[in-house]
Amino acid sequence: MSQDVISLLQQLVRIPSVNPDNAPPSDQTGEETIAIFLSGWLESIGAEVTLQEIKPGRPNLIARFAPLDGRPRILLGPHLDTVGVDGMIIDPFSGEIRDGKIWGRGASDTKGPMAAMLWALHEHQHHLTNSSTAVDFVAFMGEESGQWGSKDFAKRYGSDYTFALVGEPTEMQVVHVTKGSLWATLRATGKAAHSSQPERGVNAILKLTRALDQLDHHLGNKLATFTHPVLGRSTMNVGVIRGGSRPNIVPNLAEAEIDIRITPALAAAGGALKLLTEVITSYDLPLEIINPHENPPMETSADHPMIQALLATDSHTGICGAPWFSDAAHLSNGGIPSICIGPGSIDQAHTVDEFIDISALQAGAVFFSSFVQQVLKK
Repeated sequence: MSQDVISLLQQLVRIPSVNPDNAPPSDQTGEETIAIFLSGWLESIGAEVTLQEIKPGRPNLIARFAPLDGRPRILLGPHLDTVGVDGMIIDPFSGEIRDGKIWGRGASDTKGPMAAMLWALHEHQHHLTNSSTAVDFVAFMGEESGQWGSKDFAKRYGSDYTFALVGEPTEMQVVHVTKGSLWATLRATGKAAHSSQPERGVNAILKLTRALDQLDHHLGNKLATFTHPVLGRSTMNVGVIRGGSRPNIVPNLAEAEIDIRITPALAAAGGALKLLTEVITSYDLPLEIINPHENPPMETSADHPMIQALLATDSHTGICGAPWFSDAAHLSNGGIPSICIGPGSIDQAHTVDEFIDISALQAGAVFFSSFVQQVLKK
């Protein structure tokens, strides 16, 4: 078994599936090729597979072993896409085995968890059709940008599922609560002038940076009041700043991209965009909010029977929270209780030398196989 899950992960890594939204133009982007490969692989073990196009050439994959006939259903749900490969110091698509590791983009995030989940289904393929609880495999497009795949799936099929295990590198810990996020661009405008007479213009960069300093203080104090016993406080980060064209021109435009991490308490109070707007208005900050994109936090009760079943699968598996967000948040927001779990470490996700330890991959496959066996016996 273990050697086959290794080979499967190597195959997955060797199929480029870079998310095109945040990557330089390339002919190695998009999720369609890996979705087609998985479609054939899953059909070979008895699944009925649908590729549902969410954006041109970018499908979700839905594999069912049992019909939609009203029986309880859970899903195993990794994402198809990876982040970009610029700056990597290894061959991103080699799937090379070295030093007890498999190397390449996606080895940890999240083709390693995907391979472990797939192999568990392979191990129990002859029992998936007639079980009282159905186990589906769903692979989402676009997780590394707008999460359109999980959002669409939750809208269409949320009422069909009782639980979702979203594949992420959590070192086989059950992540049952995560922060949400607001990504937005803040824009300040000014008036261009020659830098020899700056008094004739209005410097947009200075307007922006001074406003950001106030925003960091006033909004930061408010965010600190929205806390969670596991996740801590809500936070803001200014991650990108840009403006101006030449040193001898007073800039008439400047922008900053911010990331606010949202605890469940902040979401319950109306969310980060509402709070950001209120602070900008209250303190008359010269900022315009552009292209806000808000992702919900996730909190699934630790008492959920499926979480208890996961914890009972292996004594080394515990329960925890995470500051990042994933497709699980959108599934949960759409009515499907969800958690994140998978082999590998988030510390290796998106790195220039991404890898997964083979021992962790093998242990993950064994874990998912044992869990699926428990579910099929219910």
